[in-house]
Amino acid sequence: MENPANLVLVIFGASGDLTSRKLIPALFSLKVQKLLPEKFAILGVGRTSFTDNEFRRKMRESIISFSEEKKPELNQIDQFAECLNYVAMDNAIPADFQKLRGILLATGKNYDMAPNYIFYMATPPSLYAVISENLAKAGLADQSDGFRRFIIEKPFGYDLESGRELNKKLHSLISETQIYRIDHYLGKETVQNVLVTRFANGIFEPLWNRNYIHRVEITSAENIGVEGRGGYYDSSGALRDMVQNHLLQMVGLTAMEPPSSLEPDAIRNEILKVFQSLQPVREADVPKQVLRGQYTGSTIRGECVPGYRYEKGVSKDSRTETFVAVKFFINNWRWGGVPFYIRTGKRLPTRVTEIVIHFKMTPHHLFQREIGAVSSNQLIIRIQPDEGILLKFDMKDPGSGFNVKNVNMDFHYRDLADMRVPAAYERLLYDVMIGDSTLFSRDDEVETAWKFIEPVQKAWANNPAIKIYGYPAGTWGPSVSNDLIEGCGLTWRYPCKNLSDDGLYCEL
Repeated sequence: MENPANLVLVIFGASGDLTSRKLIPALFSLKVQKLLPEKFAILGVGRTSFTDNEFRRKMRESIISFSEEKKPELNQIDQFAECLNYVAMDNAIPADFQKLRGILLATGKNYDMAPNYIFYMATPPSLYAVISENLAKAGLADQSDGFRRFIIEKPFGYDLESGRELNKKLHSLISETQIYRIDHYLGKETVQNVLVTRFANGIFEPLWNRNYIHRVEITSAENIGVEGRGGYYDSSGALRDMVQNHLLQMVGLTAMEPPSSLEPDAIRNEILKVFQSLQPVREADVPKQVLRGQYTGSTIRGECVPGYRYEKGVSKDSRTETFVAVKFFINNWRWGGVPFYIRTGKRLPTRVTEIVIHFKMTPHHLFQREIGAVSSNQLIIRIQPDEGILLKFDMKDPGSGFNVKNVNMDFHYRDLADMRVPAAYERLLYDVMIGDSTLFSRDDEVETAWKFIEPVQKAWANNPAIKIYGYPAGTWGPSVSNDLIEGCGLTWRYPCKNLSDDGLYCEL
């Protein structure tokens, strides 16, 4: 792996949880792996008043608590902390950005490096345009003497109109090639492995079409609630928070055509084609194709869990969805007629994200199966946890007769004892440093995804008669979600098995 050019990483919102829990631990891991530039500095920016030493102390504690590295050495943490500095400023005051410019120029002189800057906006989305505009006014967006890269976190707008407006504003200040819209799901090793599984194996690609696949199912489940973020979540919901970005990106990787090369735009062009081929969900058909739910109070393993409407910051009559299931089609030659199903939710039985390819059943059933056994082959790509791939197929049950049973052939990343699986932010931050935009969303992808979601948003806003189903916390969402699945007796895949009264485990 190549070493990035010398640079300064500026993190806006450096006093927040994202910086301490994800960004700094990921950057420390890059340091341990010797993947940071030879000359590298991190400048934290926030409204909280920290001295450099106070900021370093806080980040040291974060590395110890959240680092992916096994038993990080204190001397390594101290060496890393030496590149950390902090400045308190107001993102809405242009004059403060002149002060920031002076600090960056002084940092470049101290480190004897070219003025290459990455600006990470770990802030509320409402500040993206404000920060970008003030950086541009301060002359910090110009690339005549070095690169300037801007990282923004989802959501990239709140609907089609605001998504377009954000892109328009950013493009008036900086070029699209400078923008890195980060989606941490795409940084996960198993998500990237979808491309390798499909396009490096001759046994899968010939079957990856409407002739052999019955349906595709993608699940992203969380067992936590809103975790004190009720105020934010109540204005967002699962559709905006998960479907428009994470889940549709996984649909794109699963359904795309082979790219002409591994160049960033070659891959992103194919994902865009998938989004452009999504069969629009008519507003009148939303109740038939989209189901929403909201978790209610329950007892999970002896603990009383409050319903969503009783979470801090949530309205007592909130109709914000914490669960969404969608059925849709992709109108192209490869996928015509194959239903795609995606679902996501909070307060489900466990944390799991996976892609399930359900192959068609044999045309004639010769053999007897166990009652309730899976009657078709499945390829399961597990994104998290217990990352890996599993193929389900039938074999003869030992003994007389031709009874068959479903068995598994699987691979787990944990079995690679000599291999290290990088954390998502670690991979994505490194990619920004080397200027690789493959795993980042492009403006046209974002707008096309919002265009697909727009009829659902409008239907929910305009038709209060559309139901929002309650489901007890700790269950797999509203039971009526199974009604979306085409075919007699077919249901979503439920990956969890009862381990004991103390909990569940996920079987890959």
